[in-house]
Amino acid sequence: MTHKFTFPKKEHLCGEIRIANLFTHGKAFIVYPLRVVYSIEATQKEIPVRVLVGVPKKRFKLAVNRNRIKRLIREAYRLQKITLVEHCLEGKVSVQIAFNYVADNEIDYKTIEKKMMIAMERIIQQFPNHST
Repeated sequence: MTHKFTFPKKEHLCGEIRIANLFTHGKAFIVYPLRVVYSIEATQKEIPVRVLVGVPKKRFKLAVNRNRIKRLIREAYRLQKITLVEHCLEGKVSVQIAFNYVADNEIDYKTIEKKMMIAMERIIQQFPNHST
């Protein structure tokens, strides 16, 4: 089975109600510079993983800087999402995730990539019937 390293629009978490439910009922942890809020549902959906990326305007006034950080986070997710999607399909669950950037300055891509990997592993460990 070949995997595409893509992040299409249908995998983006959209809609006020879905986002509000994620932030009110989801669990959260911090893997600096990312705050990860996630919600695992026992039912399998057509799209197993939906993701939201946010960078606060309060910390980064210029849209250029916010957009660059969002691009880096999306790229790190895009390249590592295969393991998460495979675990979702195996466990027949679906996940909604929000990645919020909490650092006060820009951090290089290598660090974001490592922290994204750690965050994904922590989410996978929370799956029901997860074997270590």
